[in-house]
Amino acid sequence: MARLNRDTLVALLLLVFCGVMISASLEIEETNYGTMPSSVWPQAVLGVLTVFCLALLGQSIVKAPAPAPEENTKSGGIGRYRNAITVYVLFFLFLLTMPYLGMLIGGVGFVFLSLTLLGEPELKRAPVHLAISIGTIGLMWGIFTFGLGVLLPDGELLQLN
Repeated sequence: MARLNRDTLVALLLLVFCGVMISASLEIEETNYGTMPSSVWPQAVLGVLTVFCLALLGQSIVKAPAPAPEENTKSGGIGRYRNAITVYVLFFLFLLTMPYLGMLIGGVGFVFLSLTLLGEPELKRAPVHLAISIGTIGLMWGIFTFGLGVLLPDGELLQLN
């Protein structure tokens, strides 16, 4: 009998989680102040997550497990979590500055700094990182503001409402 590899185990656990959450989403109380039921977005997100988990499960079953990478002694300890720690620190700063910068400026800054610190921190990449930051946050802001009618935090620097 073949052993379960880590990806297969994670996919199975995530599928169980998705099943429990989908079952729980059927119990969401209906509200009368919206145009669509309250359970639509949670079920949509869970549907996408379930599809990705099924893809991970299929890939982990079909694909042979890769050999374990050799441990690098220089990146041991907390250094191997540098990228995750960087994102958490940047997100904390994003939340801390939200009342002053707002969602639009703060979001662009968060994405730009994330791309720059985690990607290629070369000066020639800065315009590309800035364009991606403005484009993605602008698109997200537009969808939430105009498409969904959600008021996002303005901040003190830029008040749009």
